[in-house]
Amino acid sequence: MRGAAPYGQHAAMSTADEAVDADAFNRFEAAGWEARAERYHRHLGAMTAPVIGPLLDAAGVAPGRRVLDVATGPGYAAAAAAVRGASVVGVDVAAAMVALARRLRPELEFRQADAERLPFGDGEFDAVVANFLVPHLGRPERAAAELARVLAPGGRLALSTWDVPARGRLVGVLVDAVRQAGASPPAGLPPGPPLFRFADDAEFARLLAGAGLEEVEVRTVTYRHRVAGAEQLWEGYLRGAVRIGAMVRGQPEPVRARIRAAFDRLVNEHATAGGVELPVSVKLAAGRKP
Repeated sequence: MRGAAPYGQHAAMSTADEAVDADAFNRFEAAGWEARAERYHRHLGAMTAPVIGPLLDAAGVAPGRRVLDVATGPGYAAAAAAVRGASVVGVDVAAAMVALARRLRPELEFRQADAERLPFGDGEFDAVVANFLVPHLGRPERAAAELARVLAPGGRLALSTWDVPARGRLVGVLVDAVRQAGASPPAGLPPGPPLFRFADDAEFARLLAGAGLEEVEVRTVTYRHRVAGAEQLWEGYLRGAVRIGAMVRGQPEPVRARIRAAFDRLVNEHATAGGVELPVSVKLAAGRKP
């Protein structure tokens, strides 16, 4: 990945040495979420729920505010914003995610839309949020500029992304297992941007500043995620994740077995009475449009 630590040690999830075809990567991501919407909701949705409150706080979501939730998925952040009394629209690139969100939250408005080409005019929203959109973008700078475009002057944008695997073990156990197994990217997995590029505070701040935002701040949100055991988490990643799941699903069986053995060992380092509790670390960046 870009530079040395914290990225270089996780080369199994990086394609920095390869030319990134952003369009191919974005198509891969969109198709992946199209196929895995229901499975993501069932198996992985609870992982990111603790970030929603801090994300909405950072964007200044309050009663009467016009809010856009980008990469809404099943509509979790949009629903939480509505509870706060905001007027909310949720968008997602995957039609299956939009359909799921409409079924779960029929009282809210959801549309299919690409983060790089939002179907809204300039300055339509007082707040824009995107929970874990950043790791799934082939052109993050272009998407950030588009999110800033639809913000009204004085409005706030808030984004979240995963911290490096050493601090965020919920994702780190699988990333490190892939690395320890010596796995290479399988055929069909297009080169993508470094997965943990924006775990660096300065890099994340530059993304928002480059989109024209001011008063940019980056903070770390930490919590613990509990699962019954390694099997539950493994099945969740294989069934519900796109990029990181494809890295494992596309391996030959002997390599996949090595990944699983390393994964079980790493997960079980966090065993507690009655289950496993994995530390989670997330980066949250927010800024204001002049």
